[in-house]
Amino acid sequence: MTMMRTKRHTRTLAWAVALLVTATALPVQASDFDSNWHQWRGPNADGLAPDAKPPLTWSATENVKWKVAIPGEGQATPIIWENKIFVAAAVHKKSETADADSGDGADGRQFSPQPPRGEQERRGGQRRGGRRGGGRNAPPTETYQYSLMCLDRASGKTLWERVAIEAVPHEGKHSTSSFASISPTTDGERVYCSFGSRGVFCYSMDGELLWKKDLGDMRIRNSFGEGSSPVVHGDALVHLWDHEGDSFIVCLDAKSGKERWRVERDEPTTWNTPLVTEHDGVTHVIANGSNRTRSYDLKTGKVIWECGGQVSNPIPSPLRMGDHVICMSGYRGNAITVIPLSARGDITDEDKLLWSRGDAAPYVASPVLYGDKIYFTKSRNALISCADAKTGELHYGEERLPEISGLYASLLGAAGRVYVIGRSGKTIVLEHGPEFKVLAVNDLGETVDASPVAIGDELYIRTEGHLYCLAEGAGKKKG
Repeated sequence: MTMMRTKRHTRTLAWAVALLVTATALPVQASDFDSNWHQWRGPNADGLAPDAKPPLTWSATENVKWKVAIPGEGQATPIIWENKIFVAAAVHKKSETADADSGDGADGRQFSPQPPRGEQERRGGQRRGGRRGGGRNAPPTETYQYSLMCLDRASGKTLWERVAIEAVPHEGKHSTSSFASISPTTDGERVYCSFGSRGVFCYSMDGELLWKKDLGDMRIRNSFGEGSSPVVHGDALVHLWDHEGDSFIVCLDAKSGKERWRVERDEPTTWNTPLVTEHDGVTHVIANGSNRTRSYDLKTGKVIWECGGQVSNPIPSPLRMGDHVICMSGYRGNAITVIPLSARGDITDEDKLLWSRGDAAPYVASPVLYGDKIYFTKSRNALISCADAKTGELHYGEERLPEISGLYASLLGAAGRVYVIGRSGKTIVLEHGPEFKVLAVNDLGETVDASPVAIGDELYIRTEGHLYCLAEGAGKKKG
């Protein structure tokens, strides 16, 4: 069930002319977000591209409108606003010395360096409950350039590229992760790019650095890497900061980067991106967690409601379904809970959930809500289920997806289909409906961990080394 859109009222010709005259002074409208992919889970943060008609079949040569190389590494999903695509990347730069962070900002001052070792331990080591980062993956000793690229949507040509900062990462990452796994977001006026412990950076749409914010260093469980993306809503930018240190959620002023509120969270590392959504006059910021799923008031940061029942390492992001929110986690157990937005206080032990399941849930990939059906995988495996979103009853469960094994990319719904991309680069296209039906299997021949994006008749897929724009009838056919 997608969120309802505000109906457009009929206007007189005179009013229409007045709008045209003053168009450049008008703020971004809610309808503008529907026609863009301004955040990593799409217009409504549910993985659905309601008006898109992406291709059914493709390969590395078939239906390829363009393909461009993306330097360095990155699993951040590209975002799109009108004719511009924004892509975050981390480029390994061999250096003779492992200097502290550096980078010049709009104010001409050097970006704040990493704190001394003792301060790092205070901020990111031992925390309440005695948790400490695993540190299985050794930190690198050489510099990375953390960059934001802006590409032309029609051609893939680079319009501008900005190196936000050059830094030696303070800790390692999982062998399948990257140092640029956090997706940017935009409100059509500014683009916000977080590199986590390296800082949050705000640019104009033309690449001018407007502000930056240092939120400290994270200590991620087992040094697996950082991954929670910022969310912009109106004049507010929300960022979740769960790690093995002092976890918190913070709200920044989107125009200036100044902190509006910060709330401590009794949570170990999570990687989910919060859902910001309005209900009954209140704007909720919903963040999943191992201990509690919580909703915060966007204005004040006050907890509106909280609910237990999740399992470890929550990565899938919450999504809205009517007057409810659906949360999932699938590491060392499975949990799906559907919580009413009207809840207040701690509802863990109350019978207020719409429904819940504990037999299957995704570990990494976020589900997709398509009409009255929700599609989700199990753990990192190529097993997919389709359930009635209102009741939780399965239409089909744990069907084996052909020709793929593991997957990180989140699911996409478009054109009466569900797109599921495996880490091998193969995409399984399913028919949207109560029966499991495979329509196509497509292969790009490169590792894919970023989530797909669909706008108009185009499908965008970021592979390990490239960004593809796919469209029906584009490129040369297989010979």
